[in-house]
Formats: sequence, C-alpha cells, structure tokens
Amino acid sequence: MNLFTEAGLREELLTAITKLGYETPTEIQKESIPFILNEDRDLIALAQTGTGKTAAFGLPILHQIDENDRRTQALILCPTRELCLQITRDIQTFAENLPQINTLAVYGGSSITEQIRALKKHPQIIIGTPGRLNDMIRRKAINLSQINCVVLDEADEMLSMGFKDELETILLETPEIKRTYLFSATMSKQVEKIAKGYMNNPHKISVGSINAVKKNISHLYCVTRHRQKLQVLHRILDANPNNYSIIFCRTRIETQQVAEFLMIQGYSADALHGDLSQAQRDTVMKKFRLQNLQILVATDVAARGLDVNSLTHVIHFSLPDDPEVFVHRSGRTGRAGKNGQSICLIKADETRKLKRIEKECSIKIAPLEIPTNDVILTAQIDSIIDKLASDEVMSSDFTLPELPDLSEITKEELFEKFIYLHLKDTVEYYKNHPSIEYNSNSSDYNSDRGEERSRGRDRDGSRNNGRRRETRARRKDGKPSNESFTRFFINLGKKDSLSKGKLFDLINKNTKGKKADVGDIDILEKFSFFEVESKYKSQLLDSFNKDAFQGKKINLEIAN
Repeated sequence: MNLFTEAGLREELLTAITKLGYETPTEIQKESIPFILNEDRDLIALAQTGTGKTAAFGLPILHQIDENDRRTQALILCPTRELCLQITRDIQTFAENLPQINTLAVYGGSSITEQIRALKKHPQIIIGTPGRLNDMIRRKAINLSQINCVVLDEADEMLSMGFKDELETILLETPEIKRTYLFSATMSKQVEKIAKGYMNNPHKISVGSINAVKKNISHLYCVTRHRQKLQVLHRILDANPNNYSIIFCRTRIETQQVAEFLMIQGYSADALHGDLSQAQRDTVMKKFRLQNLQILVATDVAARGLDVNSLTHVIHFSLPDDPEVFVHRSGRTGRAGKNGQSICLIKADETRKLKRIEKECSIKIAPLEIPTNDVILTAQIDSIIDKLASDEVMSSDFTLPELPDLSEITKEELFEKFIYLHLKDTVEYYKNHPSIEYNSNSSDYNSDRGEERSRGRDRDGSRNNGRRRETRARRKDGKPSNESFTRFFINLGKKDSLSKGKLFDLINKNTKGKKADVGDIDILEKFSFFEVESKYKSQLLDSFNKDAFQGKKINLEIAN
C-alpha cells in the first residue's frame, strides 16, 4: 500500500509518485504534507538536505492549485540556478497527470527576454532565484500580488549567500494575506529574523537534530604532509574503486589542480568552480548526475544546488572553517537509506580544527590509515570479483563463437592472468611507489616542523638558504600550486597574535578587485608563510611593506 494515500493527495499526484517509486513518506513529508493540506497557517520546517523537502511542499501545493485559474498562485524561492532547475523538474514530474498546470523556472545565466515572454503565458507556479526575480520586479515583468503561498527553500543558504535584501524586496511584492512556508537545514539568527518579520504565528516542525550529521555516514580523517596530499587522495580513491564522490576544495585554483591531477591518473573527474561559464557548469553537472563522471571536484559555493542521491563518498581535501559547512558537505552522501563515508585530509596542525568540528557536530571522526599497496590491490581485486559474480556482467544474448582450449592452464593461473590484465597499470604504478606512512605522534610530525623552519629561518629568526632548497624540492615533487601561487614570508607570527583569520583580513585589505585565492598558510612562532595567487604578487609586496600590524611594521618577502 502506498502510504501517501493517507495524506489525502489527489489521484493524479498519487499515480505520478507511485510511478516514481514513492511508497513511504520521509519524516519531513509525514509532518509537512498533512499540515499544508489542512492548516491555514505559516510553517517553519527544519530538516537536513536530502530528506525529501521538495515533495514535502511540492505535492500539497500542486494539490491546491486551481488549474483553471491562470494567475500565478505559488512562488518558490531557492538559492541557486541548479536547485531552481531541479525543483522545477521534480514538480513537473509530480504534475505529469495535470497538464493544465503550468510551471516556470526564473533564474540568472539564461535569457531574461525568453523568461519574460514565458511569464506572459501565466504560469500558476514560479520557481526562482532571488537575483533574477528582483530583475523581473524592477522591469515590472512579474506580478506577485495575487499569490496564495510562498516557499523559501534552503532559506539559510539564501541568506548566507547575501540575498537578504533581495528576499525582503520580493516578499514586499507579495500579498499580506498568504501562507509562507520556510524550509531550512539550520535556524540561524538571520533565518529567525526573516521568520519574525515576514511570517504570522508559524507552526514549527523539526526533523532530526538541527546542524547534525546523518547517522548512516562514517566520518574518517587521514593525516598527511601537505606535499603528499594528492598522492594520499589518489590512494584513498584507488582503495575505493567503485566510489562516486565529491571532493571539496577551498579555492577555485585548488579545485582545478586536483581535478587535473585525477584526470592525469586516469580518473573520470572534472572541476566545478566559479570561473566556469554557465554552459560549462551545466555540462559538468549533467555529466555528474548521469554518472558519466565518477568524481566531481568542487568549491562549496559551486556545489550548492547539486543534488544526487547515490554518492558513496564526500572527501574534504581542505577542511572548512565553519562546522555548518562540514554538515552540508557530509550530508550529500548517505542519502536514500544508503551508507556513506566522509573523509577529511588534514595536516598535523589541523587536528584542533577537526576536534572543534567533532564537538560542534556531536560526531566522532575516526583515524584512517593511508591505504598501503597491498590494501589497494586487494580492494581492486575484490571489485573485479564482485563484478564477475554480478548477473549484470554480461548481456543475455552474448555467446562466444567458439570456446578456446584452455586445458593446459589451471583455473588459478587463468584467474591470475585475467586479474593482471585488468590491473596491470595499477600493479606497475604501485610497484614504483612505496606505501606512504605518516604518524602525527612520531618523528614524522617533528620532521614536518623542521621542514617549516628550513623554508625560511632558524629558531632564532635568522634567515637561511633552506627556502631556495625547499622551493626546488617542491617543484620536483610536482606540487601544483607553485605554478599559480606565490609563496610569501612575513615577519609576523603567533607571538604577534597573528591568526589565519587576521592574515586573511590583511590580504583582502591589501588587494584590489575580487578576493584573492589564498593557498597554504603556515603560522609559526615569530614569522609565517602563506601562498596567494601570483597575479597579486606586486600589489601585495607594495602595499604590505607600507602597512603595519598592531603597531609593528610589516616586512613581506617572496619565499624563494
């Protein structure tokens, strides 16, 4: 029995969702659908991403739409173009048996003229992003004065992306008497202000713990030296040959570099970041949704709105500063009742940040050993055996024209030859690459700190020639950021109360235009090192050396 029938949805909707395989409502759907159908009140619904929120508001709204009324009756606001298109697709699928209901997606990055033309066909449901809807309001191309309900989907994301003013402008264009449904993963102070200012005595639904990570996700961390990070990532992916993953990076340059490294290693991977055109973004996201790409390397902002249900892994190539961002990242795996893994790649000095994430998210992040050569080859062999045992491994109409005589080869020899043919490249690669060992409690960590000293100055602060040696070594190692970043030495450290946040502020203060991409930062006791996009080199040297920090004159030099 389809339990959606108990909610009282119209038959056309039940037929459509049964075809989609919907049988048992999720928790947010159980709570939201009957409320929206039967109560004339505003609603705040708090639930994590991937819990079925689109159906939770989309189905009851479709049930209540008067298909004979050509006015716009419902407005759904969401943060990104990708989420806008996804919600539109879902609602159109739910409404496939209601042909008179017209929906329209209104978003940036596409022809506004065509969207204005489509608005003249009087869609009953508009799904839009705040920026483009504001454009429509300024052009007087949209009429929101007669809508019955407004949905704010992923309200926390819209506000964190800076759309507060746009949201307020849009809400002021809507009638005073209407129903407002706010769906959010978190209840931040900004979300509370929007709720207080634009909602009337809302009913509140909370499914699961706000800001909590789903229980079916395993959280792991792997400690590595910075220069070995790409190789450790390579090993983790090779040890999980059937992964379908998103790798999160801090900057667009790092994103591109990681993606290019994986493509060189033979992985089906691509990058998603802010420098791509909208057409390029759409192509990459479509390929990933269709699983024509195995791995997507993305920044947090670029991945917003990307919704897939089969991810096996989320890998944090760079840890986020905000635990809430960690929750959003990790929540992209472990969906639809499946298990998932969230893996953090950290340097030894990031363990404190990891502990803070553990504490604020109420989770345990367990250590993960860097996969050895034997572990990787065993995992690859197991994957091949699983595929051989699968019923889907061969087409039912395929038969060998003639079975060759294999009597002189034992089954064991045949199997070994077969495995080697499949894994020849992997076997040869790891034959020449010994296993990586790293222990943050041993001399490995001390040697890392020694390396930091060799990069610029000794304990007493005097300069040495180690910086030149280290720079050449990093080029030899193939650290990709050297080509795009310049590494700087600065005469400020922990004793000067310098922190990463304060250093970011200094960099932003002393660069013009778009915010500069910042790479690796190493804050030591008396001095520090940091990497910034090379195009800002001259600008930083000129402005930093005229500046002061807490009364101390800044000395900035190139660290090579």
